[in-house]
Amino acid sequence: MAAHPADESFPFHGLLPKKETGAASFLIRYPEYDGRGVLIAILDTGVDPGAPGMQITSDGKPKIVDIIDSTGSGDVDTSTVVEPKDGTIPGLSGRTLKIPVTWKNPSGKYHIGVKNGFEFFPKALKERLQKERREKLWDPAHRAALAEACRKQEEFDSTHTNLSQAEKLLKEELQCHTELLNSLEKKYNDPGPVYDCLVWHDGETWRACLDTSECGDLGCCTVLRNYKEAQEHASLGNSEMLNYSVNVYEEGSILCIVTSGGAHGTHVASIAAGYFPEEPERNGVAPGAQILAIKIGDTRLSTMETGTGLIRAMIEVIKYKCDLVNYSYGEATHWPNSGRICEVINEAVWKHNVIYVSSAGNNGPCLSTVGCPGGTTSSVIGVGAYVTPDMMTAEYSLREKLPANQYTWSSRGPTIDGALGVSISAPGGAIASVPNWTLRGTQLMNGTSMSSPNACGGIALVLSGLKSNGIQPTAFAVRRALENTAVKMDDIEVFAQGHGTIQVDKAYDYLTQHASLPTSNLGFTVTVGNHRGVYLRNPVEISSPSDHAVGIEPVFPENTDNSERISLQLHLALTCSASWVQCPSHLELMNQCRHVNVRVDPQGLREGLHYTEVCGYDVSTPNVGPLFRVPITVIIPTKVNESTAYEVHFNNVYFKPGQIRRHFLQVPQGARWAELTITSHSHDVSSKFVLHAIHLVKQKAYRANEFYKFSSLLEKGSLTEAFPVLEGRTVEFCIARWWASLGDVTIDYSISFHGVTCSTSQLHIHASEGISSFEVLSALKYEEISPSINLKNWVQPLRPVSAKTRSLASRDILPNNRQLYEIVLTYNFTQTKSGEVTPSCPLLCELLYESEFDSQLWMLFDQNKRLIGSGDAYPHQYSLKLEKGDYTIRLQVRHEQICELERLKDLPFIVSHRLSNTLSLDIYETHKNALLSKKKANTITLPPNCSQSFFVTSLPDDKIPKGAGPGCYLTGSLIVPKSEYGKKADVLPVYYHLIPPPNKTKNGGKEKEKDTDKEKDVKEEFAEAMRDLKIQWMTKLDTSGLYGELKETFSNHLPLHVTRLQQLDSEKERMKRLNEIVVAADVVLSSIDQTALAVHLTMKTDPRPDAATIKSDMEKQKSSLIDALCRKGCALADKLLRLLSQDGAASEEVSSTEDDPEGCLKDLTDTFWEIQKWVDLTDSKVLTFAYKHALVNKMYGRALKYATKIVEEKPSKENCTNCIQLMKSLGWTHSAAFADNWLPVMYPTDYTPF
Repeated sequence: MAAHPADESFPFHGLLPKKETGAASFLIRYPEYDGRGVLIAILDTGVDPGAPGMQITSDGKPKIVDIIDSTGSGDVDTSTVVEPKDGTIPGLSGRTLKIPVTWKNPSGKYHIGVKNGFEFFPKALKERLQKERREKLWDPAHRAALAEACRKQEEFDSTHTNLSQAEKLLKEELQCHTELLNSLEKKYNDPGPVYDCLVWHDGETWRACLDTSECGDLGCCTVLRNYKEAQEHASLGNSEMLNYSVNVYEEGSILCIVTSGGAHGTHVASIAAGYFPEEPERNGVAPGAQILAIKIGDTRLSTMETGTGLIRAMIEVIKYKCDLVNYSYGEATHWPNSGRICEVINEAVWKHNVIYVSSAGNNGPCLSTVGCPGGTTSSVIGVGAYVTPDMMTAEYSLREKLPANQYTWSSRGPTIDGALGVSISAPGGAIASVPNWTLRGTQLMNGTSMSSPNACGGIALVLSGLKSNGIQPTAFAVRRALENTAVKMDDIEVFAQGHGTIQVDKAYDYLTQHASLPTSNLGFTVTVGNHRGVYLRNPVEISSPSDHAVGIEPVFPENTDNSERISLQLHLALTCSASWVQCPSHLELMNQCRHVNVRVDPQGLREGLHYTEVCGYDVSTPNVGPLFRVPITVIIPTKVNESTAYEVHFNNVYFKPGQIRRHFLQVPQGARWAELTITSHSHDVSSKFVLHAIHLVKQKAYRANEFYKFSSLLEKGSLTEAFPVLEGRTVEFCIARWWASLGDVTIDYSISFHGVTCSTSQLHIHASEGISSFEVLSALKYEEISPSINLKNWVQPLRPVSAKTRSLASRDILPNNRQLYEIVLTYNFTQTKSGEVTPSCPLLCELLYESEFDSQLWMLFDQNKRLIGSGDAYPHQYSLKLEKGDYTIRLQVRHEQICELERLKDLPFIVSHRLSNTLSLDIYETHKNALLSKKKANTITLPPNCSQSFFVTSLPDDKIPKGAGPGCYLTGSLIVPKSEYGKKADVLPVYYHLIPPPNKTKNGGKEKEKDTDKEKDVKEEFAEAMRDLKIQWMTKLDTSGLYGELKETFSNHLPLHVTRLQQLDSEKERMKRLNEIVVAADVVLSSIDQTALAVHLTMKTDPRPDAATIKSDMEKQKSSLIDALCRKGCALADKLLRLLSQDGAASEEVSSTEDDPEGCLKDLTDTFWEIQKWVDLTDSKVLTFAYKHALVNKMYGRALKYATKIVEEKPSKENCTNCIQLMKSLGWTHSAAFADNWLPVMYPTDYTPF
């Protein structure tokens, strides 16, 4: 092993690479062109203003000019306006807030709101705090309380043997203490800190304060202005170390608390422009540049970007006149260079001269994996990621240096419409600053997320120098300079590195030397029909030569004088080095789109990948390089057919670290999946490989048909994987040695195609058909099949119960006063039992950048308006676990045209419910067997080109999930192959459509026979009907007149007395009528023959012919009896609680002669024991009485037990408050404090704003 001297200098330049891009040499030449005068917008997870290197620029200006959260995730509704009384304000958290006398507020009015910290804390911080808070705030106090409870219980047991009834209750009380404490431990759930928020105007500007003390002591809390006014920020505490700033919107009605949603954005900003005056080796690429930090990663969605965040961000970018945007985000897109978000980005670049730099994506190594917008949008400079030998040493501590290479995962072009995809490359890793809440100063991150800010910082250096010399280049000019001066790395394909590695010094020289040329500020659009290049990939496209009309059109900067447009006359030379492409030699171009014909002849090309460009040069200045390029990509696939047994083999293939082998295979007709087998020949090297396969389908993102596997191959080891294929298309299979996997290896690998084709691409089964069928064909080989259908979800379609459109506020106005609008759709559904759900909007899901609407966002709330979860374009990421109950979904869709939103007023929404148990459908080989439910299908071996039909029967009605009905459907999969690999790869979707359930006839199907002898006459029926109607109206009228009238005629009618009791017990002034309630309850009790009822309940069987009627009547009597006992007991308990109350005012309302405490307590005790003869105290009907009885006896453990059950049955703020008070009475202040924090979270005053 090589020895390294201990005093060897550390390779600092490898921590944040600048040497390879020419940035280091540029700063040596021009030390003052370090980004000064350049403003970079960082659109990311937010930037921590307290992180190292984020305070000032190299010339002493504030590093961050403003910090904005454009997502809405930090918004607090502060529309509630209050005025202090005696210097205090009641906060929405329930705390009393003390207003410091030093605060200046001429109006005396404060906007207040409340925010749960965990709603905007980064996920990693939330997890750390949950652990720390449990260890500090919960565990010590809880352990002590549990130990004390156990000690008391043991002490009682040791001193009491023969227990009286009162002692039994006391023992139960002590047992409740330990049971409840154990239960609280199991159910422990930290709501996190809850902050009261105040906003007010001091006569000059808006100010805001968060109650970070969490006790109402605002004097020790920080008052902040909008960040842009004075660059003020504060920390939420020494434990959190989460820095925050504020912005106030809508005249104080919205407070936005701005924090970093993750470490990513700060790291990106540090690479681009971090400044360390004491440690210059740690500087970012452009330490003199300033930053506009815009948070576009929505914390509610785990920092996923949203359309709302992006469009608001671009509004701010244009408003602040940013020079550059760095965007280290992106997603796979179904169609490139399209959609509302891309339109706004294009507008910023083409009309406002913003240079937009973005990561190309981390989804390589297959081709056509660039993300949107970085690799797919014409106006955006997409940056790939490479790794240098110095980075390998300094950042990754590899044992040996390897040659520079593109990272294995760096996304590759071309785009599906033929554009190159990757514009330039830059180092894709760095150890740079991260937010303080991570409790570390720096961190290693890699990705095109890191190469993008490296390139962006390099461009900032170029712009800094140009501005200092009075040169104002266009975005077109800068991009052309970058691409024409980039240095191509050897042995790295163009789709990975683009035009090469950015060269800052050369780009600067290029722009200064050619600034005066008439073409210097021009851009050019290249179109090939609806595409931006030629991309021939599938067999039908390469079978013969093809002609392509290529449109070339000059693009002028915004506000170019018309005389310049008229005078444009370019004499262009067109060149192409490939013999298989023919193009004209020259083109005369003026201010219009000119078309030229390009012929591509793929015949005779070898199998594999071919790329070339048609380049356009100005004949007067050819040394400037191409003004535009027409990318042409041709893929010649290997044919796989019967002659090769539908297999391909590759033997003794040698792999160096980072080496990639691509294979383009024409999938045989009838093939459904491929099996890949790899075997290593190396005795001493284990290695890591990326196995990647992709089909491209029009109007579908590459991820729709992608296989990706990161695998470790041991010494002399082997592995097998399977992936789905699309017949007749070209599949790219890529096997790539991981870039950091050391040592060389030799392997064999083979790909074998298999095919069991179903007669339908997706199986729809309608329950009304009874029997459905499908046919299976083995197209290639002998295949064993064993079909199975499993249903895993049921889908509930919803229609909106309301739809409201409105114009949005100041944050949502595009340039030229183009107002954005929203529609908010509300949906309701009931969860019949606890389970997992996935909400989604089918019309809009899976669309983000390419969507024609600005954005979509749904929020799911429980019946108390508590936010349970949120989601947007990608529903599979946002599954939620819900308890039984009623829920509301609010969906927001935004657009510039209100008429487009009004078209959505009836937009369907679906909720997919995960089944607790998978349902299987029975499959048969013949219709006869299916009809008779005999002999289900077994394993069958199908010869090549032979088929077999199968028949599927409907689900039994008792298997249909509760709550599912007509309009709902079940979803699952059909798997036909028997082999384990085939089962994983060949899966067909199944939809099972439901019908109405069978009608159930009452009384077991027997019609109730009328006894003609006992028929009541009409007058008697009328009298009873009038009686029942009056009884119904009794509870709606405050008067007791109806009861008095009916009592004279129907004194023995039990429902009359029950209704009277309910009427008294539900009145507003119930506390004044407690004695009447007791009397009314006694009337009900005396009207029931309790002996006869008890006898009936002991009967096992009742042979009488009218047994069902008798049973129903007895059940009603039992219910009335229990209800009367409970209401009587509650009234007695309330009388005693009032007498025990410290507030004398209430007790004076009732004369002392009416209240005999001892007699009242005896009646309560008698009622308590009486009620237990009929029902258990934990029955939901008795819980309130049991709770109040325990409260009277000061048995707070038993009271908390029942109060907790009441909350479970009927969650409400009042019921939760009762539990908190009982915890305090028991001395469990730790659990009371946590429960107190839950109140504003679980019972908010209104829905969370979008």
